[in-house]
Amino acid sequence: MTVVLETRGLQRRFGAFLATNDVSLTVEQGARHALIGPNGAGKTTLINLLTGVLQPSAGQVILQGEDITRMPSHQRVKKGLTRTFQINQLFADYTPLETVTLAMLERDGLGSNLWSPVAGQADLIDEAAALLSRFGLSPVMQERTDRLPYGKQRLLEIALAFASKPRVLLLDEPAAGVPEDERHEVLSIVSDLPAEVTVVLIEHDMDLVFSFASRISVLVAGAIYAEGTVAEIAADRGVKAVYLGESA
Repeated sequence: MTVVLETRGLQRRFGAFLATNDVSLTVEQGARHALIGPNGAGKTTLINLLTGVLQPSAGQVILQGEDITRMPSHQRVKKGLTRTFQINQLFADYTPLETVTLAMLERDGLGSNLWSPVAGQADLIDEAAALLSRFGLSPVMQERTDRLPYGKQRLLEIALAFASKPRVLLLDEPAAGVPEDERHEVLSIVSDLPAEVTVVLIEHDMDLVFSFASRISVLVAGAIYAEGTVAEIAADRGVKAVYLGESA
């Protein structure tokens, strides 16, 4: 299989604290790869290093064979590496249709038109409406974002990331904070993401992880503690001890 995303000896220090400790990770094209670990394990720090929000103290980030270690975040997006956040990063007073259409304008290099009337972008509006339909958001696409149920907001953020046509999509706890009666829709949409898009998932919900992932990496204290298939990780007594809180 082709490796689409790779880290080599990745480290990040905050003073004397080593938040990411010599992480070497490979993600294959089309993979469903989950990153799990206890609170404070360094999962979000690793995602921030992958996406350029943080710069590493040492090591490399490789995307499709290209060293992107010093590349700024917006250029990584154009290269096909996109993420969502634990906390929504949305325009509260825009509708989902406006939000996704604006993202597509930026994707297509039409950023200078971001504040022009969205109504004048007929082709992009149609594309945005089709994308929102895929994410189950057609019934609410004309409502203000801040009036949407939280589960719909989470789906909108994933749709927004998907609007950039990513090759690699990093999902940082997509079900976090979603009420139980809305979670099933979020989990179903995440599970049905197109197979050609490589997905790296950070998640505490083990039902989602085990139903979604084909491979799992376990982070502990900023380092890779274990890696393997779902069955291998589920049976690993050490993982149960450090992550699931069970006695080894």
